[in-house]
Amino acid sequence: MGTVALGAATLGYAAGIERRHWTLRTAELPVLNPGSRPIKVLHVSDLHMLPGHVSKQRWVAALDELDPDFVVNTGDNLSHHQAVPSVLRALGPLLDRPGVFVFGSNDYYAPKPKNPARYLMPKGSKKRIHGEHLPWRDLRAAFIEHGWVDLTHVRRTVEVAGQDIFCAGVDDPHLRRDRYTDISGPADRTATLRLGVTHSPEPRVLDTFAADGYDLVMAGHTHGGQLRVPGYGALVTNCDLDRTRARGASRWGAHMWLHVSAGLGTSPFAPVRFACPPEATLLTLVARDKAPQTTPRQLRKAVR
Repeated sequence: MGTVALGAATLGYAAGIERRHWTLRTAELPVLNPGSRPIKVLHVSDLHMLPGHVSKQRWVAALDELDPDFVVNTGDNLSHHQAVPSVLRALGPLLDRPGVFVFGSNDYYAPKPKNPARYLMPKGSKKRIHGEHLPWRDLRAAFIEHGWVDLTHVRRTVEVAGQDIFCAGVDDPHLRRDRYTDISGPADRTATLRLGVTHSPEPRVLDTFAADGYDLVMAGHTHGGQLRVPGYGALVTNCDLDRTRARGASRWGAHMWLHVSAGLGTSPFAPVRFACPPEATLLTLVARDKAPQTTPRQLRKAVR
């Protein structure tokens, strides 16, 4: 009986409390050219928005008060065919800032009920189950209308706080929609930063970004593992990335950094998080000649 009670209490916490414990993570990364001024980048990912997610919308909108120089959205914004207005309400004030985006699988297809045990199965053994098509074109049009850049198979230089960021992105590798050959080639060494963007942090994609000289790649998709065991970490990443990199910043090779957001949502059919609160991240990018704090400085719960 005690084990059953503990399990029920854990599930209640994971489903009723932690999945709404909106959290801001901060980190400082040494990725800019020597002598560059710091750039504040807000990383938002995996909203998995439903029309009724009012507290999430309010919390995300309040992130504008952080005054970021640049916003990077790494996809999976939608979970419902009527959620586009909710996503735009959440991101509203942030859309007036310089920003870039790519889409993930849940921008293209709605989630469907699945056996929760599938999440713990090896990636190669899973058969993909797609739901109905979602209105990603409407969301894309709204983002572009506000000035955000769609980096899907595009290389583009974006001016941020008076400095040039050379950006490139791919479509979702989780769906095998990525075509890195469309953006292949050495990154612009004259820019202050060379930034790669992808939804799923598949190592084969990260390796190609690293080979082309990118300083930083930003991704989402993993939900930080969504269910983490204290002292052990993520059980799975839902991709080929090793579980030790399921969230936060890490080095990828000798030159490049990787930042993976644990994201702000869940599938509506698996609405639980444990030891992995929903998050957005404010990254302070500094020059490589400045001694940084290489791990996240803090976790803060923002006002709901």
